[in-house]
Amino acid sequence: MGLFGSKNDEGGMMDIVRCDEKEYLIWKWRPSGEANSTNKENAIRYGSSLRVKDGEMAVFFYKQNNGTMQDFIQGPFDGFIKTDNFPILTSLVSLGWDGKSPFQAEIYFFNLSGNVQLKFGTPTFDLFDGRFPDLGIPCNVRGNLTFNLTDYKNFIKLNRLQEFNLEDFKSQIQEFCIRKIKSVVTNIPIDNNIPVMQIERKIDDVSDIVKSKLKAEMEDDFGINLKRLDISMIELDQSHDHYLQLKKITVDQTSKKIEAVTDIEIENIGEMARINRKNAELGVEGSNFAVHQLNQQTDVLKTASENLGQMSNVDLGGGGSGFNPAGMMFGMGIGGAMGSQVGGMMNNMNQTPPPPLAQNTFHIALNGQQTGPFTIDQLKQLALTNQFTKQHHVWKPGMAGWELASVNNELSIIFNSMPPPPPTI
Repeated sequence: MGLFGSKNDEGGMMDIVRCDEKEYLIWKWRPSGEANSTNKENAIRYGSSLRVKDGEMAVFFYKQNNGTMQDFIQGPFDGFIKTDNFPILTSLVSLGWDGKSPFQAEIYFFNLSGNVQLKFGTPTFDLFDGRFPDLGIPCNVRGNLTFNLTDYKNFIKLNRLQEFNLEDFKSQIQEFCIRKIKSVVTNIPIDNNIPVMQIERKIDDVSDIVKSKLKAEMEDDFGINLKRLDISMIELDQSHDHYLQLKKITVDQTSKKIEAVTDIEIENIGEMARINRKNAELGVEGSNFAVHQLNQQTDVLKTASENLGQMSNVDLGGGGSGFNPAGMMFGMGIGGAMGSQVGGMMNNMNQTPPPPLAQNTFHIALNGQQTGPFTIDQLKQLALTNQFTKQHHVWKPGMAGWELASVNNELSIIFNSMPPPPPTI
């Protein structure tokens, strides 16, 4: 990349300090595209032009005896290098630079808006199901991650900017992620109770777990923000003996579970059928109880009637029978009583009690507090204790809205029947 500046004299012509790179994370500015570090690249003319695009950060490093100091210029910025924009430079210029001589500084541009994407694929490792710790299944995890730079001050502390190379940095991140992903995924079946045979269906959950484990460490160790991590494949070696054995065990357990559940459901269905039959029998017995009672009482009265009817015949002597008026009258009385009783029982069987009469009920409200519903009788009792007054609003189903109790015709009987206040002595 070519930048404008002096090639001959140290700190000669004014420089245009800017970054024209399209894809970068950290980029060091050098005049005229010089590749190696020289005194000229750090000799910045006070008053040179500085251009920082939106999403960029320009960092000026001043090497002093008491340590490196930094000025941060965040884009968008298009102006000149002067003390108004550089707090650290203000104190340095006062040391003897008259605003014309160059000052020594290294300038780095940070890409705060760009995202760096990496693909990863772990080497084969054994994955164990917590229920069967002896059956390790060979596994590979593949996917991609995205990181960016947000905490640039922390990044500066953790990385050597002068020797920074993005490809080398990506290799470090990739190596770290592969090692960490392998460690996290190995423990996921046990720590999160996920069967190995189901882990491929839990790929989104596994991605979230891995990201949560990696995010903090990437910030602490590398100063970058893990923006996204997506596992695209958790590949189990389906030809491995342990996979086939675990699959058979899982299928057998699933079959037994289905059989057990089916047996329980059949038993439950049978028990419910038995209960329903019993309830039906009890219902029939209950409905026929009155008929049974009627039959029993009818038999008793019939027998009594027959016995009493025989009392109308008296032995007149000589083996003949005669008419007994008293016995006949008594039998007729018993028969009438029996008929009345049977008729009454039949009427009771054919009649059901009418439902209770519906009562008007009112909701009452005062000062935004609503209670109820209350019957008229209940409102009368409340009125006697001054808990219900004409100032309450009332409402019941069918009314368009709330209204004062004093204007409701149905409630007028409550207040009209209220006793006057007791006389004062």
